[in-house]
Amino acid sequence: MQCTLCGYPRCWEYAEAISHGNAEINQCPPGRTITISALAELLGRPEIPPNEEHGIHDEKQVALIRETDCIGCKLCIKACPVDCIVGADKLMHTVIAQQCTGCRLCVPVCPTDCIELLPAKSIKGSPSLWPDFTREQVTRARIDVHHKLDRGKKHASEQSSDMTPIGRKRLQREIQAAVKRKKSERNSVS
Repeated sequence: MQCTLCGYPRCWEYAEAISHGNAEINQCPPGRTITISALAELLGRPEIPPNEEHGIHDEKQVALIRETDCIGCKLCIKACPVDCIVGADKLMHTVIAQQCTGCRLCVPVCPTDCIELLPAKSIKGSPSLWPDFTREQVTRARIDVHHKLDRGKKHASEQSSDMTPIGRKRLQREIQAAVKRKKSERNSVS
């Protein structure tokens, strides 16, 4: 899922921390006892109950963007670890539901609160170790995460002018103005 609930930026880093003895095997709420059992067997450790300090598992959900409220700020696109949100600058965005892992990382970054989480519908496919995901979804999410990381490394080396403090302030002003316009539109309709 790449949800960061375990305290690490991605599942890969959490797995590395476990393998180095720096993290317990029970910090993954979405993985529940299934992951704990698999890790305990793989590493020859005893099974331990899920650590609820990292959250509890909910029913799988997927993100939905209310497109009429979207200002096209791209913050959700940047936050999505599996690249399932598409859109263009200052134009509405949308979620590719079949690819959404339900990590919820897009929700808090949205300045217009136009992202909501809805229960996921069953998607047909080969079963995987995790009941919320098919084998194809797990494979696709892993590939998408690596593609996004590779693009991020490439863009970081190119460092555009928008990454300067002046560029960030300009972007913040544009987002604030767009949020204000959306609020005015909502108030005039009411």
